[in-house]
Amino acid sequence: MSKIFEALQRAEQERIAAGHAPSSPARTIERVLSTSHHSTPHAVAATLVEPPPDLASSLDAPPLDIDTAGPEPLDLDRVPVIKWHPDLKRLPALEERGIGVEQFRSLRTRLFGFRDLNTLKSILVSSGLPREGKSFVAANLAISFARHKASRVLLIDGDMRRSSQHELLGCPSSPGLTTYLAGKASLVEVMQRAQPNEDGSPLFAGLGSLTFIAGGNEGDKAADLAGSARFKDLIAAASPYFDWIIVDSSPVNLVTDGVNLANSCDAVLLVARGGVTKFETAQRALSELKSSKVVGVVLNAVENPPVSDGYYGYDTYDSKIESPESPE
Repeated sequence: MSKIFEALQRAEQERIAAGHAPSSPARTIERVLSTSHHSTPHAVAATLVEPPPDLASSLDAPPLDIDTAGPEPLDLDRVPVIKWHPDLKRLPALEERGIGVEQFRSLRTRLFGFRDLNTLKSILVSSGLPREGKSFVAANLAISFARHKASRVLLIDGDMRRSSQHELLGCPSSPGLTTYLAGKASLVEVMQRAQPNEDGSPLFAGLGSLTFIAGGNEGDKAADLAGSARFKDLIAAASPYFDWIIVDSSPVNLVTDGVNLANSCDAVLLVARGGVTKFETAQRALSELKSSKVVGVVLNAVENPPVSDGYYGYDTYDSKIESPESPE
């Protein structure tokens, strides 16, 4: 029994002993505060914060006037189903085995570990400058999450100035995020899902659990739209229906779009390109995102990865022994 519950129970007994009627069951909240001191998602210090001992004295205060209605429910059965033509060369997370799919599984595992101690559902993926691989990482991470026990994943192309996620998935770019933020469509109307194959064969693993919001065709208004409160409403409305929300964004060293969007997300994943991104570039990106929780840095396009020939011969072992199928 926690100290919080014991304190509330003692307060209730004192109320009854004093001749007062029993009060309604009280609910308490424990907050987990986390601070990341390193670039890896699992380097986290967590502190449990409990209410002060005199919390019970505030139980007689009148209730606060709080709107608990929340966002309107979404009818996901109305999400348009569209034929997708994914770019397999740029989506290694769709593969059954290989270095690429294993790297994204490793990243996925680290983020699951971080979520054990922190609130983590919506992740914004960004970089300091263009061509560092943020869109590539965002798409493959979303697919990797969707492959894990068919988790429900929402991928949002928040790089409204230069959207590219629709090219990776091979689907329309509009209606999209700009359409919703401009108030021209509802949230469900800008979502899309992959259409089942006509021959009845299954979709690539992960695509069946993935919902996508493209960037839209109003990138010239990105500066104003990125600061819209409707994006926060989008995250709040979608969160109950998805296990993960992955948001691709504009490079934070060039424009403030990504910084604004990050304020509505639980955390940020920063992408740097091996042999290209300068230390000063990454340092400035971290500074731009100082108001958000950066959970880690992904080093993309490393020329000589440590597992280039397979992890302890994993590729060779895998080709000889057929392991039983299991959920991702």
